Amino acid sequence: MTNAPITNTSSAESFQGINPATGESLPGFFEEATTAEVAQACELAAKAFIDYRKKSGAEKAQFLEQIATEIEALGDELLTRAQAESGLPLARLTGERGRTTGQLRLFAEYLREGSWVNARIDTALPDRQPLPRPDLRQMLRPLGPVGVFGASNFPLAFSVAGGDTASALAAGCPVVVKAHPAHPGTSQLVGEAIQRAVTACGLPAGTFALVHGRTTAVGMAIVEHPSIKAVGFTGSLRGGKALFDAAARRPEPIPVYAEMGSTNPVFFLPKILQEKGGALALAYVNSVTLGVGQFCTNPGLAVVQQSSEADTFLQEAGKAVTASQPAAMLTQGIHRAFTEGIGKLSQAEGVQVLAQATAVESFAHGIPTLLTTTADALLGNPHIAEEVFGPSSVVVEAGSREQLLAVARELEGHLTATVYGTEDELLEYADLLEILEQKVGRLLINGFPTGVEVSHAMQHGGPYPATTDSRSTSVGTNAILRFARPVCYQNFPDALLPDELKTANPLRIQRLVDGKWSN
Repeated sequence: MTNAPITNTSSAESFQGINPATGESLPGFFEEATTAEVAQACELAAKAFIDYRKKSGAEKAQFLEQIATEIEALGDELLTRAQAESGLPLARLTGERGRTTGQLRLFAEYLREGSWVNARIDTALPDRQPLPRPDLRQMLRPLGPVGVFGASNFPLAFSVAGGDTASALAAGCPVVVKAHPAHPGTSQLVGEAIQRAVTACGLPAGTFALVHGRTTAVGMAIVEHPSIKAVGFTGSLRGGKALFDAAARRPEPIPVYAEMGSTNPVFFLPKILQEKGGALALAYVNSVTLGVGQFCTNPGLAVVQQSSEADTFLQEAGKAVTASQPAAMLTQGIHRAFTEGIGKLSQAEGVQVLAQATAVESFAHGIPTLLTTTADALLGNPHIAEEVFGPSSVVVEAGSREQLLAVARELEGHLTATVYGTEDELLEYADLLEILEQKVGRLLINGFPTGVEVSHAMQHGGPYPATTDSRSTSVGTNAILRFARPVCYQNFPDALLPDELKTANPLRIQRLVDGKWSN
């Protein structure tokens, strides 16, 4: 059942965490949630919504801050378990914990300020001819219980208390989380911390629930339950599309905000390769191999124009890849998919393996790999540009400026795209930037995309297949908008209106009144 304690004995439906570096089973057994248990969690969330949806911004802010405090109180126990289950270094996990608690507190600040509800007021015009205008007041209200799926590659920041959970709770929506089976112990610890925050803040028990499961049945049971009104997901294209399709088949279809595959193309323009090609090659490989390539913003595709400088860039990048070290990937399944993906990609017509790190005897170590192809080959086989999740990248050599632009036009949707160029060169390639703006959610100049700032202006989403809804973001305060909907109140007495819409504006938030913004 939800948030059940870790047990010391196994059953037919139980499983253990696995150390990805060694393949060894970790202490503790976790029970696969039954359909009835998932239904109970969803039904409790629906009951909790009746009360939680009415909580003020200040009350929800206090709850989010309490979650952050409870997570920090877990101390080294959380980091130690996360390292054992993910193989990630403690320094990385310490930073990720800070990101997790930081985004909870950022949403708390956002709620206290309050203007996110987008309050709009059109006051009554009783004497307007030929017809009077009624008093109209609109604001965003919470959707309802949200199903959240933990991600494999961020056991903290995109998992149980990650951005999807934080933004849904901030919007006023109870959450049912499906823990990722790659880090069940980490998920359990964080889930229990959230439950302590629920109790400390006097919130309904169904405000948050955590369920475990290795099978797709558990996740599908969440998506298909009628109490769930939206879903947040970070993972593969296959997984996200399956959830999206299931949600669309429901008698009441619901939105699925799925962040899926992206190769985040990087375009290196000719002049900047002349000036600093060697340094860029090293920085590019460092970005490709960072975290064993297991970031959703990993630059899995690069584009250059054929030249002697491009040849040097490739040589230096190849040397850097050869000198890099394989490391444990997050799960055996991810390692298997990466290995199979590299094998399939290397056999595609026009694709060659330029460089590869030295293989090591290991359980699930990813071998950094750099491949090359031509623009003609890519344009003839767009599958070459598809994501291979892990420490690899494909460099596409274009024969001309026109071919480089043709590659950009044929790209599918991605989370990011980067253009490296000199100041003058970037102006010369303004048409490239215009093309890429239509392909991605975040466009970078002279910087690799593997750092995603949690802030008000961040956009972490993009056209399909990067996400199922290019208008949404899973990082930053705009993520709250996914779990809210506009409601208009017509001719309401002031006493019945939410504080955000009352004439006196007691919360002092910014509102659009008769077409003009004011506080």
